Amino acid sequence: MTISGSPTDRYKAVWLIFFTLGLGTLLPWNFFMTATRYFTSRLGDTQNVSSLDRVAEQNISAKGWEPPPTYLQARFNNFMTLCAMLPLLVFTCLNSFLHQRIPQKVRILGSLIAILLVFMITAALVKAPLEPLPFFVITMLKIILINSFGAILQGSLFGLAGLLPVSYTAPIMSGQGMAGTFAALAMICAIASGSELSDSAFGYFITACVVILLAIGSYILLPRLDFFRYYSMKDKTKYQAHEGHSEQETKIDLIKKDEPNGVEQRHPNDSAPQVPCQKPSVFSIFKKIWVMALSVCFVFTVTIGVFPAITAEVKSTIAGRSNWELYFIPVSCFLMFNVFDWLGRSLTAVCLWPGKDSWLLPFMVATRMVFIPLFMLCNVQPRSHLPVFFYHDAWYIVFIVLFSVSNGYLASLCMCFGPKKVLTHEAETAGAIMAFFLSLGLALGAVLSFLFRMVI
Repeated sequence: MTISGSPTDRYKAVWLIFFTLGLGTLLPWNFFMTATRYFTSRLGDTQNVSSLDRVAEQNISAKGWEPPPTYLQARFNNFMTLCAMLPLLVFTCLNSFLHQRIPQKVRILGSLIAILLVFMITAALVKAPLEPLPFFVITMLKIILINSFGAILQGSLFGLAGLLPVSYTAPIMSGQGMAGTFAALAMICAIASGSELSDSAFGYFITACVVILLAIGSYILLPRLDFFRYYSMKDKTKYQAHEGHSEQETKIDLIKKDEPNGVEQRHPNDSAPQVPCQKPSVFSIFKKIWVMALSVCFVFTVTIGVFPAITAEVKSTIAGRSNWELYFIPVSCFLMFNVFDWLGRSLTAVCLWPGKDSWLLPFMVATRMVFIPLFMLCNVQPRSHLPVFFYHDAWYIVFIVLFSVSNGYLASLCMCFGPKKVLTHEAETAGAIMAFFLSLGLALGAVLSFLFRMVI
């Protein structure tokens, strides 16, 4: 216990659990996104995945010719992004309004179990022979299901983190960033192993199942920790009675003195409590956080508008016949994006600049729009209208680094500041609203990705 009566987060257990849950939130989507090589191989004219092993790829490269992609192969990234982001938006919206009617445990634990079942089915279907069109339809249905439950899980987690000190939103964002890095490394290891694509994909999806099981176990452990129970406000009165401290002192320990939540202080001698009798409306809370909500929406609109629909279509200009051609997109696009995005998200644990009331933050968010034309002018192939201006691979890599760091840092700032611009009892709803606008940005970016790709 601290002097003011609140428990301490022993061994950073709650922080690590929120990190693990953040990892489990985005890991399913990242595993699907980075496994595009496996999915597109199943959508070609060849029905047998094993025929697309490493030896066949080397023979194709030696001849300097590749078969033209089918329509499903060429547009797989666009349809995958759209089928992921639209359900994410719809179910995040439902979670924003219905989270008070469905128990938290049902929302979080039920979503994790449902995602686990979908991944088990995905692993089982790796060896199942299917025609390209049925395989495409089944894949899109699985993506819809994963992101629907992922939206409920994400919104519930951010709402839950809104009840804790501001630093406990950062591990969720950091875990989500690490999810992409983990998936990219798994894909690179699969390529380096030289094993058949079907065998690599099977191990890939089984690994995802193990991580999701770890997230389920972490969530089951969470309510047993005193630190979490105290800040979730379920046992706060018991702690106050046990410690004999004033409610004002407890409130000061709950958050920093300069946070807006700190204004909601109740004194033992007050004749009437300051907490309102009825829960505030969603709209009244949105009016307090609209700048942060629109900012996080715009961050992800720009990001998903070009990643991966455009960034994954860039071809190396220096690889020639070397293995760099195989590793260029896995390393330069997926791995580098996720590593630097994770670094940007993790920076919020030590730095929260600019402040939550500064207009410099939305200005920095708006300047990220410059990345759209920058990536469109890289060596994206095939292309019909725009010229290639940034030809060398180095340009693309520099853009990816700046693009990913700014995405992780600015998005995390917005998500951290949103629930802290309202009163304590409004924080969970504010976190759910922020998650909805995050998902809105993802959906808008998915729709715009079709337009951006057509322009190229």
